Amino acid sequence: MDKNSNDIDLKLLDILVCPITKGPLKYDKKKSELISEEAGLAFPIEDGIPIMLIDKARHIDK
Repeated sequence: MDKNSNDIDLKLLDILVCPITKGPLKYDKKKSELISEEAGLAFPIEDGIPIMLIDKARHIDK
């Protein structure tokens, strides 16, 4: 099975949390992002690595 370069290791989702709220993240495979609904932010995934920097996150509607 080929793995897309922006796919994330799903085991990481068990340990990653939002850096602001410390709450859970949802994986949006289509957009290659980790979503923190509570913070209203989407963190990008680049080359399979989640970029958990607040200044790199995209604001989303809550």
